[in-house]
Amino acid sequence: MIPIATHITSFLQQRLPIERQASDNTIESYAYAFKLLFEYASSSLNIPPSKLDFEQLDAPLIIKFLNHLETERRNGANSRNTRLAAIKSFMHFMEYRVPTALEQIRRVLAIPVKKTCTRLVKHLTVDEMQAIIDAPDSTKRDGIRDRAMIYLCFAGGLRVSELIGLRLDDLNFQPRTNVHIRGKGRRERCLPLWKETTSVLRAWLAVRGKVLVPELFLNARGESMTRSGFEYILRKHTRTAAQCCPSLALKRVSPHVLRHTCALTVLQATKDIRKVALWLGHVNMQTTEMYIRADPSVKLEALESIVAPKLRSGRFKATDELIASLKPGSLMRSKKTST
Repeated sequence: MIPIATHITSFLQQRLPIERQASDNTIESYAYAFKLLFEYASSSLNIPPSKLDFEQLDAPLIIKFLNHLETERRNGANSRNTRLAAIKSFMHFMEYRVPTALEQIRRVLAIPVKKTCTRLVKHLTVDEMQAIIDAPDSTKRDGIRDRAMIYLCFAGGLRVSELIGLRLDDLNFQPRTNVHIRGKGRRERCLPLWKETTSVLRAWLAVRGKVLVPELFLNARGESMTRSGFEYILRKHTRTAAQCCPSLALKRVSPHVLRHTCALTVLQATKDIRKVALWLGHVNMQTTEMYIRADPSVKLEALESIVAPKLRSGRFKATDELIASLKPGSLMRSKKTST
């Protein structure tokens, strides 16, 4: 039997950060996936997680774990596939460390991903976005910070990890304001900013104070802002904005919804999906195509450029027998006759 503890430690501390150059977010996501897996395996096999052996993580147990995520934890298909991707990555790692377990590993690698529904991306209207931006109290320090965070998240189309990871030296006000973004997969991009975005950032820097933390945005304790902290701030101001914009009460507003809203704003302004991909930092154009499906103006342009076939005018004329059969009571009489 092969204890799994040493192998999973090597995978998370050597394979991912050193050999694969994985980002901190990827490592945290994989570690959380294995935390869920080991807790489930421990409960199912009635042994402590530290005593688990690699042979016990066979395909039947992995499939039961994936079903557990959907039925018990109410995870969607995307979350299920993300956990499975972490497990398969670990199995590829174990192919070279434990060659005797190749049959077990291949069975796990053969587990298919679950097909997901292709839904339209959720986004906000211009009025809804404006209401959220106006919600923070700009006379208070926290309100100035919140408005700057929300505005920058929307204007830059930033992921929440990109927003909270911004540092003071990532901002450059000369010759024109721009911000240096460290994106997903270690991909970097430089974004120019609107004058309005520059003004809210300057307002925040004026009250931020001299703090040793290098991150741009801080929490109430003077520490770097966290993902959950910004999500809480956004929810709070969305509730406030819903008082003057009732449609917000029917929507679940998350940081990624602001990113989607920015993408559709850029698409509607430029009509160029390539510029949207550059703005968001997408490496694959197929990822950006989902915004074309959500933007009706793109289809409207195609509709207006096509000459629709003409229809010959005319009216449908029913026969006397058909009209008679549709009169009140005729259906009941025909039913009695047939019986």
